[in-house]
Amino acid sequence: MGKADFLSPKAISNRIKAKGLHKLRWYCQMCQKQCRDENGFKCHCVSESHQRQLLLASENPTKFMDYFSDELKSDFLELLRRLFGTKRVHNNIVYNEYISHREHIHMNSTQWETLTDFTKWLGREGFCKVDETPKGWYIQYIDRDPETIRRQEEQARKKKQELDDEERSARMIEEQVRKGREGKGTDETPLLVSEWEGFEAQREELVIWLADMDVRLTS
Repeated sequence: MGKADFLSPKAISNRIKAKGLHKLRWYCQMCQKQCRDENGFKCHCVSESHQRQLLLASENPTKFMDYFSDELKSDFLELLRRLFGTKRVHNNIVYNEYISHREHIHMNSTQWETLTDFTKWLGREGFCKVDETPKGWYIQYIDRDPETIRRQEEQARKKKQELDDEERSARMIEEQVRKGREGKGTDETPLLVSEWEGFEAQREELVIWLADMDVRLTS
């Protein structure tokens, strides 16, 4: 008999409803309890556990709001970082992914009234780059991990070094061509070799090529 009740259409329907998302107005963020319908929500509101939480919240309402706001911020940014990295993405896409989880913090229990307010706050506080378009607000996560920052600085340093080397090589080539045209390239070649001493093999090959070019220009 019990097994038949378990497989009855009503029992199956109840289990499906329990697994899915429910209406926001039947959710008590203070108790973090989701009710299935209006009657269940009314019963919860008069329960002893809810009244006890209500009494605690009334003593320090700001504490509860700050807690939920911090939880929403942390969970939202973690989701943004994990799914999208530092890519620019529409805020609604991220938020829809966030609220698809049953145990998420509801916006109406935080310090922000709307997703737009929350997005602007993320931009002001420096957590994300935000910009408004005709299609809505876009956000881009700012990765402040020390290791990530170190890698970015190392990449920037290497790129700057490469640009400096290219610029230095170009100046040296231009100078050698000029001196070669003036008939002074052959005498200046030893100075060029000593100036480039200690550089890697590629730089040494460049010096040899410059010396050969000087001979051709002055001959």
